[in-house]
Amino acid sequence: MLDALSLDLAPVVAEQPDPLLFATVSGAHLYGFPSRDSDVDLRGAHLLPAGALLGLREPEETRSRMWDRDDVEMDLVTHDLRKFVRLMLNRNGYVLEQLLSPLVVHTTPTHEELIALAPGVLTSHHAHHYRGFANTQWRLFDKARELKPVLYAFRALLTGIHLMRSGEVQAHLPTLLGEVAEAPAYLGALIEAKVAAEHGGYEGPDTVRVRGDFEALHAVLDAAQAASALPEQASAYDALDELVVRRRTATG
Repeated sequence: MLDALSLDLAPVVAEQPDPLLFATVSGAHLYGFPSRDSDVDLRGAHLLPAGALLGLREPEETRSRMWDRDDVEMDLVTHDLRKFVRLMLNRNGYVLEQLLSPLVVHTTPTHEELIALAPGVLTSHHAHHYRGFANTQWRLFDKARELKPVLYAFRALLTGIHLMRSGEVQAHLPTLLGEVAEAPAYLGALIEAKVAAEHGGYEGPDTVRVRGDFEALHAVLDAAQAASALPEQASAYDALDELVVRRRTATG
């Protein structure tokens, strides 16, 4: 298994046509159940020059690059700062997990500013993101009966519950098992099985029981959202707008 924290992205950073503001590890490594053959999902933000947004050509607001390293597939996807911030303000838990990932492989002062402003975009409506993501993964599990989607589904619900209760974005499933009392005990064994095989077939508890637990966690998320101290609206819009304008104009 490739050590995500030991990645040297210097050559990749140097090859970017515009500054890379940050890159972190997302996906199974962030969620706490990477297998030996898991891809390394790198996510982040880049900064287009002002001219790229003013001319006739469509700007490259999203860029992606894939390559192999030590027989492991690397996948780097970045958004221009303006698009990334808009996603943050659109109640998108996925980009917040990328921004706040502790698995940092490239950072800048702008990255630190975004992290500092992240609490100001958290709202009770982020529960909708995690509810929808969980349902999408559950449908994949229903179709394929693999370990990966069922773990992704439960991880999303537990992240949403924890966020509603604590105001903290926590994407690491093993940590969530100790933080959310309602988490099914068998998830620990499913994590161990997933680590052994990226696309392993599901051999856990009876799926009727698992579906019942999944639906029960939906109810827990609903209750957590209703009782959440998180606001309904983001408070960091102006500060993020100022950051985008300042960084863009600084590039000329």
